[in-house]
Amino acid sequence: MSIEATYMGSRLHIEAADADNLAYFAHCARHDFHLQSCTACRKLRYPPTSACPWCATLASEWQAVPGTGRVHSLTVVQSALSPAFREFVPYAVLLVDLDTQLGHLESDDALRVIGNLCTPDGRLAPAGDVGAVRIGRRVRMVFTDVAPGLALPQWTLDDT
Repeated sequence: MSIEATYMGSRLHIEAADADNLAYFAHCARHDFHLQSCTACRKLRYPPTSACPWCATLASEWQAVPGTGRVHSLTVVQSALSPAFREFVPYAVLLVDLDTQLGHLESDDALRVIGNLCTPDGRLAPAGDVGAVRIGRRVRMVFTDVAPGLALPQWTLDDT
């Protein structure tokens, strides 16, 4: 079964044949963060894919992963291209180094997950939070419910 939804005026579509992404988003819909773990080398991978990028093994299993990390990079959008985002400008898009598997491949390598900066309830963050985010800042994952069976992983500031 494919997934069809609209988020902030943008059409989202995941094909029925895309089993890896459907499984990933099924976990996200339950507000659980899972990544594929290679059954051969045991390394985690993101984004979901049909083969391990390190050893090319096809078999994998889903593993629960803490959605915590540090901002690796960010962009602050000052001018929204989509009318649906205009009221939220400025908003931040974050690339986050997950705490999980940090430094296991190379000393500074990490699995990186992209998402918007949001409030703890999954809404785009206000300007004050956008102004407080910096490279290296701790964040934790939250989910934005988009449609039944679909939630997007996003990020919120983590002061704990």
